[in-house]
Amino acid sequence: MDAWVWWLIAAVGLGIPLVLTAMPEFGMFAVGAVAAAAVAALGGGLTAQVVVFVVVSTALVLVVRPVARRMRQRPEHRSGVDALTGRQAVVLERVDGSGGRIKLAGEVWSARTLDASASYEPGDQVDVVEIDGATAVVM
Repeated sequence: MDAWVWWLIAAVGLGIPLVLTAMPEFGMFAVGAVAAAAVAALGGGLTAQVVVFVVVSTALVLVVRPVARRMRQRPEHRSGVDALTGRQAVVLERVDGSGGRIKLAGEVWSARTLDASASYEPGDQVDVVEIDGATAVVM
């Protein structure tokens, strides 16, 4: 039996765990085996076949795997008061450690500073660090 047939058998053998386990790395190794089969069909020696298999498989694992992981992760959708954390607001009334008022997401909120010694004057831009009950903590 020719070497390229063995490489194709290896590719099918690597495709089976891909389907059963949903691990994309097996698919990348299967593509490497198909590339090695092409080299064998073109008359390349055993060393060239193994080198092509290793290079193609490694390149796919190093390039495709991180992209696939990023695509698999869904962005976090925050809602309610969690969505307000990290946003900017405008100071309406002086804000210090004891309180004040800001305009946040089109609404007026009571606010206090994260650092008790800091203060912000009307018109200043502040960042919302957290929401504590009905009070925005800003800096």
